[in-house]
Amino acid sequence: MAPENGPDMNRLQWITLALAALNLALILLFPPFDLRPLAAGGVGAFQGFGFVLSEQPGRTLNAGFLQIEIFVVAVNAALAWLLLRERPRPRVETGRRLEWNRVVLAGLALNLLLVLLFPPMQYTGAVTRAALPSFESFNFLFGSRADMAIVVDLLYLEIVFVLVNAGLLFLLFRKGAAAELTPAARARLAAELRRRP
Repeated sequence: MAPENGPDMNRLQWITLALAALNLALILLFPPFDLRPLAAGGVGAFQGFGFVLSEQPGRTLNAGFLQIEIFVVAVNAALAWLLLRERPRPRVETGRRLEWNRVVLAGLALNLLLVLLFPPMQYTGAVTRAALPSFESFNFLFGSRADMAIVVDLLYLEIVFVLVNAGLLFLLFRKGAAAELTPAARARLAAELRRRP
């Protein structure tokens, strides 16, 4: 049962927090693993997700991808928190209007989920330690092959670009606070405009 609805959080925001906590628990209980490479200094291939306490020889925790998973869940929970907050009702009912900032936030959440579900992957034999990593393709995370590795550096870049683009769109669609003029201020403004040539 959800706690009492206080002035700061509504019922949907409590549900969002509970789902985010459940997602984080599942992510930490079933983290991503790589198969340890046979050659020394090689790159491990993405194996999949496994129970954190199970002993399986030849696998290592993919800490970079685990960090990205936690980050995406946290950002999506924050976005859902913002989207589900109660908004004050306008004084004058002007009909149903699309709020573009909410569309941008929902689009950001969807983009982050898609970036995580289709990460950049590279064949393990072709992975190098170059400064600018390359990749083979974007593959579905749960359908990956055993000889593919997630290119975590490019995944970080993807997420940064998605966040920057969404931030710019959010600022573009931001509405400035409408200044309400008092009758005295209106009279001063009208007098000043009449004096101009």
